[in-house]
Amino acid sequence: MINYTDKQFQILKTAEELFALKGFDGTSVRDIADEAGVNVSMISYYFRSKEKLMEALFEYRMGHIIMRVETLLKDNLMGPLQKVNVLIDDHIERVMDRQKFYRILFCEQILNKNPMIIEIVNNYKKRNIAIITELIKDGQKKEVFKKKVDVVMMLNTMIGTVAQTMVSLDYYKDAHNLQDMPDAEFATLVKRKLSIHIKTLFKAILTYEA
Repeated sequence: MINYTDKQFQILKTAEELFALKGFDGTSVRDIADEAGVNVSMISYYFRSKEKLMEALFEYRMGHIIMRVETLLKDNLMGPLQKVNVLIDDHIERVMDRQKFYRILFCEQILNKNPMIIEIVNNYKKRNIAIITELIKDGQKKEVFKKKVDVVMMLNTMIGTVAQTMVSLDYYKDAHNLQDMPDAEFATLVKRKLSIHIKTLFKAILTYEA
């Protein structure tokens, strides 16, 4: 992953906030420059274009996922299911703690108006699917996981469940009469509920124990 300077990081964070608020098409480079307190030429120097800035944002927010799975693949102390459970918790934590970025991700996919963004998203999906498939294959070789696993559908189950929960937190709170629960406590509760729910589903999908 790229190590950004403080100024580059400031531009990325500002772009993230504006893309989440106004959408990619509704945000100009001038908007980002004004909000970040930098010159337009500085954004061009660092990132070349708004499209490349979006790509850099995706690299910054999602690039570490591949590194995380590669590290897990090399870990001989954890079993295959333990590794999958780590990825589940990582995903939940990441989405719940970086809601602005994932709002951009989900909205742009739903709108499907910008081929460049869809290409970026699809490229990351392919990279992530490929390396997570290696983790699943390792579990299959060790006869811990079933032979026929639709990895794409399995991951869609996790991504969709977490995304729907994220966009309907107020509904979940109302449904369980948790209106008076402090926000931090509620966030911890939701993460725990999601973790248990998805791990149960993945165990049924992957292992012979279900």
